[in-house]
Amino acid sequence: MMGLEIADLLEQEVDAGLGNGGLGRLAACFLDSMATLDVPGYGYGIRYEFGMFDQEIKDGFQVEKPDEWLRFPNPWEMPRPEYWVPVGFGGRTEEHSDHGRLKVHWAPGEQVIGMAYDTPIAGYGNATVNTLRLWRARASAEFDLTVFNDGDYEKAVLDKNRSETISKVLYPSDVKMFGKELRLRQQYFFVACSLHDIVRRHLVAHKSLDDFSEKVAIQLNDTHPAVAIPELLRIFVDEHDMPWEKSWELTVATFGYTNHTLLAEALETWPVEMFGRLLPRHLQIIFEINRRFLRQVMNRFPYDDQRLTRMSLIDEGNGELPSKRIRMAYLAVVGSHSVNGVAALHTKLLEQDLLRDFHEMWPERFNNKTNGVTPRRWLLTSNPLLAEAITSRLGEGWITDLGELRRLEALAEDEGFRTEFREIKQRNKEQLAGFIERENGLSVDRNSMFDVQVKRLHEYKRQLLNLLHVVALYLRLKNKPDLQMVPRTFIFGGKAAPAYATAKLIIKLINSVGEVVNADPQVNDRLRVVFLANYRVSLAERIFPGSDLSEQISTAGKEASGTGNMKFALNGALTIGTLDGANIEIRDEVGHENFFLFGLTAQEVQELWRRGYRPRDHYEQNPELRAVLDLINGGFFEPEHPELFRPLVQSLLEHDPYLLLADFASYAECQQRASDAFLDKERWTKMAILNVARMGKFSSDRTIKEYAADIWRAKPVAG
Repeated sequence: MMGLEIADLLEQEVDAGLGNGGLGRLAACFLDSMATLDVPGYGYGIRYEFGMFDQEIKDGFQVEKPDEWLRFPNPWEMPRPEYWVPVGFGGRTEEHSDHGRLKVHWAPGEQVIGMAYDTPIAGYGNATVNTLRLWRARASAEFDLTVFNDGDYEKAVLDKNRSETISKVLYPSDVKMFGKELRLRQQYFFVACSLHDIVRRHLVAHKSLDDFSEKVAIQLNDTHPAVAIPELLRIFVDEHDMPWEKSWELTVATFGYTNHTLLAEALETWPVEMFGRLLPRHLQIIFEINRRFLRQVMNRFPYDDQRLTRMSLIDEGNGELPSKRIRMAYLAVVGSHSVNGVAALHTKLLEQDLLRDFHEMWPERFNNKTNGVTPRRWLLTSNPLLAEAITSRLGEGWITDLGELRRLEALAEDEGFRTEFREIKQRNKEQLAGFIERENGLSVDRNSMFDVQVKRLHEYKRQLLNLLHVVALYLRLKNKPDLQMVPRTFIFGGKAAPAYATAKLIIKLINSVGEVVNADPQVNDRLRVVFLANYRVSLAERIFPGSDLSEQISTAGKEASGTGNMKFALNGALTIGTLDGANIEIRDEVGHENFFLFGLTAQEVQELWRRGYRPRDHYEQNPELRAVLDLINGGFFEPEHPELFRPLVQSLLEHDPYLLLADFASYAECQQRASDAFLDKERWTKMAILNVARMGKFSSDRTIKEYAADIWRAKPVAG
């Protein structure tokens, strides 16, 4: 009646700024699965006023704009002012004797209030509704009236703003000390609020904390909430007069730690000086945890001082205070009864390399929980055409039991289903192509192979390797204009951290290559390059259904798991990838013949570094690779600033830490195999159907069942 389309109306709702990176999206899948499986649980986090950032592309460069996802009221959340929590920072600790027992009191120097906001998480097809509780930081008073009345108006307002900055921005830059301190404040703030809430709810239902670990399981999602270990210990010891030994036993039995990264730079450490200034009592507790832990190590491995140094929760640096740092991953391992990786290879590398000493001490703590994605979001909702086709053949059981998709295997041999499957993929590609035309002003060939790499921009994910291949194809077409080649539309998307200069330069290079290729009439009927700005969940829901080839090309041994690889395959895209993260398990499930494999293995990567890697050898021995790098280095794609991309090329030739040049030849050969397969439409369709049919393992429902049974000891509770 009002001339509005529901689809247009839905487009107006912005994505929630809850962390659109891998961990945030994984947590959303897990909450969906917990509710669908009737597993009672809460998700906790910060209610950020601004999300990560909105990405715009100007002159090919990434420009960050505020992600004002709360500029309009959020209709899905419910403020819960009755559950406010006081959170302290700084101040001092005071010791006193109580009947011969030493007690410690923390007197914070400042206080922030955590205000709760609840979002209901409804299970699919059941009566269970769990809760996502997010915390907003408020000043403990609107401002200090005494300071205001004394005439220092600016200080009164600044103190208020400083308190509330905690919940302003997701992932503040930590290049400068202020950013580092703000991140630690954020982490402690949401940990303190959440643990206060958990303990409060436990004491409402139970008389004491003696059975806390039997009723409560807390899973640490990487190291960001690892400060929860000393905080829970502080609550037990300082606030509830519980003996240290009992408190520690309950703490370890309560926590599980999920490691999500093998990158050393991503394993958080905090300067002891800064940590002690913000959280003096927690620093004392961590020192005591470390003292007792190192005593255990000495008893288990006597006369091994090097092991003590390696395993200490405190990295001593050069022995002086400014260089001493707290190793939060080690704290998480020591303070948890379970430590898990998120793919089989990832867990193996944790045990053999990153956390080897800890695995030798506590092998029983380590286990694997391969990630999964919720089929409700990533197939039923995002790809309704394919979901409807599947339901018409199998019924609705697959929606809550993804293993049911196995029954599609037989349909891969059904010509009618293959035709319908191809038509659905084509319609999804039409929709994606229309979006590209609207957003980028670029027309793309709907019948070309949609070759897609969308994920966070990072050197180890090797978007640059993909781009080197694009340039190689461009040169082939320029050198042989009549070359027969499968038309390709290369689609990139992803955000670079604001301070990550190399990743931002790669985005610029992608766009510069795209400008040249897309404007060249000699090649642009067979080659297109698209960068979709502001990659996010709602954009991903458009991309996965319309993709033909999924680029999962990280250096072997660097990606913990990945979940985009699962979403692509679930939507009928074939994977070109390395034996890294969950790629290995996806390949095993879908069949080696239905996966395009290339590149060094994790073991071969390690051996190459041991032998001594000279990236320039590959440049000198591979004429095509040399031509590609020379073209980029010579400023061909940015003639007005010919030196712009030289740092990228020089880094590859001199260091190449992620082995792009070592894997280039294998990658290019594998891409040719993918092109050959794409020419045979019937074969490609069979491969795509089998990918969908064999993705049952990668449901987050399976992952959550494993967490519940093996770590949380939690059983479903019907609503």
